[in-house]
Amino acid sequence: MSERARFADLQGPALRQGLAVGLATGAYGISCGALGVAAGLSVWQTVLTSLLLFSGGSQFAFFGVIGAGGSPVAAVATSTLLGVRNAFYGLQMVRVLDVPRFVRPLAAHLTIDESTAVAIGQRDLRQARIGFWVTGLTVFALWNLTTLVGALAGDALGDPRAYGLDAAAAAAFVALLWPRLRGREPLATAALAVVLTVVVAPVAPAGVPVLVAGLAALAVGLPRPAGRAVA
Repeated sequence: MSERARFADLQGPALRQGLAVGLATGAYGISCGALGVAAGLSVWQTVLTSLLLFSGGSQFAFFGVIGAGGSPVAAVATSTLLGVRNAFYGLQMVRVLDVPRFVRPLAAHLTIDESTAVAIGQRDLRQARIGFWVTGLTVFALWNLTTLVGALAGDALGDPRAYGLDAAAAAAFVALLWPRLRGREPLATAALAVVLTVVVAPVAPAGVPVLVAGLAALAVGLPRPAGRAVA
């Protein structure tokens, strides 16, 4: 590729969109760091969740279960359930990126909501690849940096219960999901999940109600029997 072509690629929309999304999302890592410490994790344990897990929704779910006194097994199961969506993103992105095998682990780690959205929003394959890598790398760098800042700031606050931060992880997770509750099926899923949680929560350990509520998505998504043809 000529230098002019490379420069033209960098002038395309993917770079601008990737940087904008990356900066906005990365800044939110401050709350992730503060919530991790509020849930009872150490600063470095919190930082490691961003480095190794690198999924905001899954991290908030993990913090919520741990903060509620749930077992690490329940916390990992809950965060894993929420992270399954990234595997479906990967099925689509593997055809777009077409990277060598040794690069695939890095690409898989950077396959998140934001990098996928920017990539599939481009009009051509080259811009899609630029959008994916710019977004993914920008979010990863800033998310980990701001997680550390938030964890240090949260640790300096002392007992999180004195400020009501012990409930902040659950509130942040609900805030992430709320804008997506549009249409009949998402609302039906949410309603059924609430019912299951209310029934199970009084008798189940922390973390288990979240897993049980996940059955709501399966129940709502079950194929419906076809109606009989009208003669």
